[in-house]
Formats: sequence, C-alpha cells, structure tokens
Amino acid sequence: MSAKMKRREFISLFGGGAAAWPLAARAQRPSMPVIGFLSSASPNLSGYAIRLRAFRQGLKEAGYVEGQNVQVEYRWAEGQNNRLPVLAAELVHRQVAMIVAAGGTASAVAAKAATATIPIVFGVGVDPVKVGLVASLNRPGGNLTGVTNLNAEVGPKRLELLHELLPAATIIAVLVDPTSPTLAEAFLRDLQAAARDLGVRLHVLQASKEGDFDTVFATLAQLRPGALIVGPGTFFSARGEQLAALTLRHAVPTIHQYRPFAAAGGLLSYGTSQTDYYRQVGIYAGRILKGEKPADLPVQQATKMQLIINLKTAKALGLEVPASLLARADEVIE
Repeated sequence: MSAKMKRREFISLFGGGAAAWPLAARAQRPSMPVIGFLSSASPNLSGYAIRLRAFRQGLKEAGYVEGQNVQVEYRWAEGQNNRLPVLAAELVHRQVAMIVAAGGTASAVAAKAATATIPIVFGVGVDPVKVGLVASLNRPGGNLTGVTNLNAEVGPKRLELLHELLPAATIIAVLVDPTSPTLAEAFLRDLQAAARDLGVRLHVLQASKEGDFDTVFATLAQLRPGALIVGPGTFFSARGEQLAALTLRHAVPTIHQYRPFAAAGGLLSYGTSQTDYYRQVGIYAGRILKGEKPADLPVQQATKMQLIINLKTAKALGLEVPASLLARADEVIE
C-alpha cells in the first residue's frame, strides 16, 4: 500500500472516530435526577407561585437548578386530595429520585403510603411525629424528613390574638378543609381546648373547593360570629388573597396563617414565613440528591412567627387595635 493510501485511511479513520466521540460521550453522560413534586394545590394560584420560587431558591442554594442539572415532574391534585394517592403512585412508577411532598400534610401522608424506599422531603403544618410521618424530629428514621411550620400547633395563639382584639366575642367561626382530616383534626383539637379556657364557643365550617366559599359566607352572615379563624392547609394558604377579598366584602374580622392574606386586605395573619419554609424544603431536597439520607437529617422547624396587622382594614371594620397588640406586630399595614 502506498504512503498516500495509508495517509488517506488514517485521516478517514481519525475523522470518523472524532465524529463518533461526542455521541459516545452523550450516551455515557448520566441523565439528570428527577424530583417528583406532589401537591394538593393548583399551580396557577398566586399564593403557590410564591412557594415554588422559594423552593427553587433552596434547590439553587444546594447546587441544583431546574432544567440544568435536575428535572422536576409536578403532580397537582387541583384541590382534590382524594387524587393524591394515585398521583403519588405515578411518581413511584416513574422511579423518581425523590418525592417532595410539600403541598400540604395530605400530600405527605399519600407519599409515605406510596413508597418505603424512595426518599421523601415533606413540608407540613403539623407535628410530623404526632401524625406518624417520622419516628422523631432529631432522628426521623425511614425514608422521610422535611420541614414543619407548626401552623396547626399555633392555632390557639391565633385564637388568643382575636380574643385580645375582640374581647366581647363569644362565638368564633373556624374554617377547615375536611379532605385533609389529619391536619384539620389536629388543629381543632388544640383550638377547642384553648376556646374552653377563654370561654369562647367555636363554630366549625368546612370548605374543600372554591364553590364552598359561597355557602361558608352565607352561613357566616346568618351566624354573625365575632370573628373567623382560617385553618391551616394548602387549599386555604394558596387562596389567601381571594379569602381576604371575601372577608372584607362580608365585613368579617379574620385571621389567616400567611402574610399575603393581610397584605391583600385581610385583618390579621400569624404564622411562619412561607418563603423561608419552602426554601428549607428545597435545600433538603438538594442535600438528599447529593447523597445524604433522610433518616439522618433532622426535621427542621420553622419557628419564627410573624404577626401582621392590617390597620386600614381594622378601621374599615370599626375596630380599635389595642396598643399592646400593635407593639407586638412584626408589620403594620396602614
């Protein structure tokens, strides 16, 4: 074979091999991990957009950016908690790297029932030990860990704040979501005990879909309670602005768990920062993707509470907010 032919074959082989290298590299490159995000809410609610931004921020702090080095598959129950077991089973079948069940206590319960092996990071408003999600806060055990904002636990404090503002009120209405019984029962149990101590009677109302709000406020118009406590849960927290408008229209003094309610015209909010809460969920998700085990990660407690008072709404309702209450507020909206 001539030197010219050898040279031509060498160039041909080299060129073909070079062209094949990127394909081989792409084939060998590991695919991005997939997080399954399970929620009882709907993604188009403004209240939930705040949470998703915070979750993605937490992921970023842990070194992951959605679409760049991690994928997120979302499953939304659209306010129908009875769909959560099926959606959780879909994520298990998809063999996701982990499930983030931060869409309410019901989503965490459904995720735990669906798998004992896939890591789960939850975000709940109750004590996760009391509802059986983990063995203990410091040593969760099993495949679950996460963050609790304890918003169910501070229900009595919300009642005390209303009682301080409206000491003459003898009937207080409470709104809960019956499709999240674990959360509703824990919330009402503590609230009933506090109501007895204060000499207040509670009237429990239920809503699990937006159409229920008409019935709720028609009942409030007949009952004429001194005030309303909106219970914890994704269904209500994602609709803070809508509930603020309804409580204003019907002139019902109301306390909610998150700031967007008070910022939109609701009277009071008392609870943790939902942005900090969801950011912590994102950070834990990132740490587990890097190899840490849920059993070794203590459940985080978002314990810093914020009291927000909308003074403009108080004046519109003809209420005089005690100076002692204003002094304790983290924010007063005028």
